[in-house]
Amino acid sequence: MSDAIESRLKELGIVLPQAAAPAANYVPYVISSNLLYLSGQLPMENGKLGVTGLLGRDVDVAGGQRAAELCAINILAQAKAALNGDLGRIKRIIKLNGFVASAPDFVEQHLVINGASNLLANVLGDAGKHARAAVGMAALPLNAAVEIDAIMEIA
Repeated sequence: MSDAIESRLKELGIVLPQAAAPAANYVPYVISSNLLYLSGQLPMENGKLGVTGLLGRDVDVAGGQRAAELCAINILAQAKAALNGDLGRIKRIIKLNGFVASAPDFVEQHLVINGASNLLANVLGDAGKHARAAVGMAALPLNAAVEIDAIMEIA
């Protein structure tokens, strides 16, 4: 299974970055029984924020979807670090919580978070299909456009 996931990543042109270290007093993940809880991931790309600002003011839906994709890539990077390099241990993504920095009149958070949902389903197949929330926020850390956390069932 891990080889299939690595093949899909390669086919999609995705190279997982080194998992980011926590920026404050928290851990990047917690494993409890067969659940992996991943802290919120920002749209980091090449060591810096890839997409900043408010959706509906500074960023359009396509840019927000790209931010969500970057968050999903960083979720996979953190999962890989937590699982000692073996993404094949992911049995299912249970839930994503997607936070979208939004102008007051922006109401398409669900479309933004589709960027992450689609990427994870493309990489993990059925194991990547999940429950989720897509919520508008006044602001996110470091002016990030999107932040996403995840809960996974693991073997």
